[in-house]
Amino acid sequence: MKIELNNVCVRYITGDFTDIGLKDYIIRKIKGTYKVKEFMAVNNVSFSLEKGDLLGIVGSNGAGKSTLLKVISGIMCPSAGTMAIEGSIASLLELGSGFDGDLTVTENTFLRGAMLGYTREFMNSMYSKIIDFADLNDFQDRPFKHLSSGMKSRLAFSIACLVNPDILILDEVLSVGDGAFRKKSEAKMLEVIRSGTTTILVSHSLEQIRRMANKVLWLDKGKQVDFGPTKEICDKYQAFLNGKQ
Repeated sequence: MKIELNNVCVRYITGDFTDIGLKDYIIRKIKGTYKVKEFMAVNNVSFSLEKGDLLGIVGSNGAGKSTLLKVISGIMCPSAGTMAIEGSIASLLELGSGFDGDLTVTENTFLRGAMLGYTREFMNSMYSKIIDFADLNDFQDRPFKHLSSGMKSRLAFSIACLVNPDILILDEVLSVGDGAFRKKSEAKMLEVIRSGTTTILVSHSLEQIRRMANKVLWLDKGKQVDFGPTKEICDKYQAFLNGKQ
């Protein structure tokens, strides 16, 4: 289980094509007056992780954290750079992603498992553990859209953690739900790390990153500011935040 990124970039091209009609677009292209702009959501990010590492990613809104997770998860392709990933990936990037609101909790559990590449037999063996951990035994036949945000988060987290992936990617999911479940989820995360799973966690809680991660990546406006041991990078990031106040 290894992750290695070398100068990975994600470039978005924006223009005025959303505000003009096809005719005006063609005319401007012919006249050479049609302009596009480039936006680097991720700009030359490089780091490597080994089995059992937990990487915390920090940075303000718009730093490129979620975009980078989508690239590592395989949802997006990088515009430039190289990436090598070994092992199966379970990602939880957005609350409710990978679920169908009209299907029941039970149906969605098996659907999500299938999307992660697991067999029906494996999901049958894990189903009761997933539901128990999520504390949704009384809601198994309830449509997913009727669940509260905390319930959705618990189910998504339970599936992601209990299916034993080689690589686990989480975007702000430990901040959703009540305090009891956050404590429970952190304990599960530590268990997952001890089992050898390589984990990437995005969190706005610097305290949580300090408590759980052994490596930290600091992003700002798409650029990599620093990467290294948790205390060193978190201290630098905290000083940066203090300087902005």
